[in-house]
Amino acid sequence: MANAIVNIFKVPELRNRILFTLIILIIYRIGCHIPIPGINVEALKGYFEQMAKSGSGGILNLFDLFAGGALKRFTIFALGIMPYITASIIMQLLNVVIPALERLAKEGAEGRKKINQYTRYGTVIICALQSLGLTFWMRSMSSSKGAVVPKDSGIMFVIIAVAAITTGTLILMWLGELITEKGIGNGISLIIFAGIVVRVPAAVVETANRIIDRGNPILLIILLVLFFGVTAASILLTLGVRKIPVQYGKRVVGRRMVQMKSQAIPLRVNAAGVIPIIFASSIVLLPSQFGNMLGVNKYAIFNKIQFWLSPGQISYMIFYGLLIIFFCYFYTAIQFNPVDIAENLKKYGGFIPGIRPGQKTSDFIMRILNRVTLSGSIFLAVIAIVPDFIMRIWPEEISPEMAYLFGGTSLLIIVGVALDTVKQIESQLMMRHYDGFSKKGRIKGRYS
Repeated sequence: MANAIVNIFKVPELRNRILFTLIILIIYRIGCHIPIPGINVEALKGYFEQMAKSGSGGILNLFDLFAGGALKRFTIFALGIMPYITASIIMQLLNVVIPALERLAKEGAEGRKKINQYTRYGTVIICALQSLGLTFWMRSMSSSKGAVVPKDSGIMFVIIAVAAITTGTLILMWLGELITEKGIGNGISLIIFAGIVVRVPAAVVETANRIIDRGNPILLIILLVLFFGVTAASILLTLGVRKIPVQYGKRVVGRRMVQMKSQAIPLRVNAAGVIPIIFASSIVLLPSQFGNMLGVNKYAIFNKIQFWLSPGQISYMIFYGLLIIFFCYFYTAIQFNPVDIAENLKKYGGFIPGIRPGQKTSDFIMRILNRVTLSGSIFLAVIAIVPDFIMRIWPEEISPEMAYLFGGTSLLIIVGVALDTVKQIESQLMMRHYDGFSKKGRIKGRYS
């Protein structure tokens, strides 16, 4: 490992790419601390402290996690890169629904280029709408002492705030593309990764202080073992693949009959990634958010719904887990079409041993895919609700931000992006005849 790190800085191109990536990430973190013009920072801080005491953070904490803490500061990067991710997901769904987009996606590089352009246009629209809603929400904020968050809540403040937030997201999208082109790749993922990781030290220190103040040092050991266990499970979930063997018939090459090499169809255990957790979190927390925005919490029925769907409740965990399993199947069905795979195998002379080509092949692939998705979705649901179990067992000892690191979206993103980044660096080293990070084997990424 030490030799591999030394070798990284021996390769000029790789060294420059890493330094370029670090510079871009530093620019991103600086932007996360530049507030929108016209914001009363002290009133804003007081408002969120009041929300934290009442436990009504809800979906705001989830989005603030992706924004690297910029949302609660109302900086120019308040929405982070989430509008671009939302636009990308919508485009993936539309590719299945709209035949013209489906044909465009199959046209190769030019088709993908046009789809990426449509995704950027969609990002601008989504970001403008979200920033407008965020701005109107800001106008209604006030601290416990009565201080309002915007110093001047007129129409000019709305225009400036919407323009600043939308421009900030577009800048982030551009920075992510720069990292992908001139850095070490995965620019968008690395920006989200940096926003999550930068909050780890403060969460660790806060949790350690809480445990030490309560005189329970054994809990630190328990949490450390639990963290390594959940991390190992996340790595297995991220890298898990079920391979279906495929054989091809003989072909004439020149004047000889050549037997083609056998291959495999890789079915990922967690093909949907963190998308099911994001969708499920958004849906399960919507009732409480609508209740707060519309002011209907005075009705008993809304108070009951908000209570049973609040994080930490058993009903919340069950409903949350079922939603994750549903969205795993939903998103996998959109991304993976067994009928197309069976047709392509038949077209190029491939077959699965023991399975007849055509409908039998697609049925076999669908059956295996359903089994793999079931195990992966249950595993993903368990990892996602681990933070809620921890907060339920040790509510006073562990800070909410630290609990999020024990599972759910944040841990899966950290594990997935770290594996992909290390794999890319190792590939660059192996290309130049240097040893990789591991001498006994190659490091696998999510899409290996």
